[in-house]
Amino acid sequence: MRPLFPKIQPFHQQMLESGEHRIYVEQSGNRRGIPVLYLHGGPGGGSSEDHRRYFDPQKYRIIIFDQRGCGRSTPHASLTNNSTWDLLEDMEEIRQALGVKQWLVTGGSWGTTLAMAYGIKYPQHVLGFILRGIFLGTQSEVQWLYSHQGAAAIFPDYYQDFLAPMQPHIQQEPVKAYQQLLSSDNELGRYQAAKAWTLWEQRISTLHPNTQTIDTPEQLHAAVAMATLENHYFIHHCFFEADYLLNHIDTISHIPAIIIHGRYDMVCQLQRAYQLQQRWQNATLNIIPDAGHSGFEPGIINAFCQASDKMAVFIKEQLTD
Repeated sequence: MRPLFPKIQPFHQQMLESGEHRIYVEQSGNRRGIPVLYLHGGPGGGSSEDHRRYFDPQKYRIIIFDQRGCGRSTPHASLTNNSTWDLLEDMEEIRQALGVKQWLVTGGSWGTTLAMAYGIKYPQHVLGFILRGIFLGTQSEVQWLYSHQGAAAIFPDYYQDFLAPMQPHIQQEPVKAYQQLLSSDNELGRYQAAKAWTLWEQRISTLHPNTQTIDTPEQLHAAVAMATLENHYFIHHCFFEADYLLNHIDTISHIPAIIIHGRYDMVCQLQRAYQLQQRWQNATLNIIPDAGHSGFEPGIINAFCQASDKMAVFIKEQLTD
């Protein structure tokens, strides 16, 4: 099993002004390396120092940013001008600001959604994709995750904790019910809702039981952004028309992609990754037999690091030709 690459520090950090939003952007690795953009999950998950560690720092110029309203970007949990299309323009502004002509676009979970949407809009700037834990941004996927049918049938005990902040008469439409809870004037109620929403996804993200809790102020701060932004995007159907990504996949099907998906992923269904690979002529699907959804289970780490090494060789050959 391949481990993550060693810990490294950014060689540059900046805040990019975009209207009322300030977007945190960092670079690490080799200043002259292959530009790679990593897109974190959520929406609202924020980036991690471990996301840098998927890539060989001698080969890659690693670019990571916190999407609007989360992580080190401000204002915190802001829904104003916060849509998929705004995030795509942030990505393009980052590319231009950093003087990148083309880059490898990578991400996990919601990051795969964003990566594909960016590629569809700006295919000329994409060298390739590494996509872990496919989410196509459809309502059926949201229903799988939050309704009474789907992941709830596998984790009924955890799902009861997810339903707990809601009154019984509104539990049939939990996403809509949470929108009210997360926008309430009751601060304590908002915090309780944010914790319950975020814990539900965290608990079902790993193959083995996840005992992670949300106790510290920093964890609660992150949970508020995660819950508020995820709910906002899912209420608005990820700002996509129905089946947007699959309907436009031909735009990027010539670009090489490595898709990584845990067989026991309960957050994002494997069948979506399989469906995508069937439509993407230049994509390979690597099903990890002993993994769920988390990007930091051993099998997922091994596959992602191998994929980044493979892409580095391929891109270098293409650029040389």
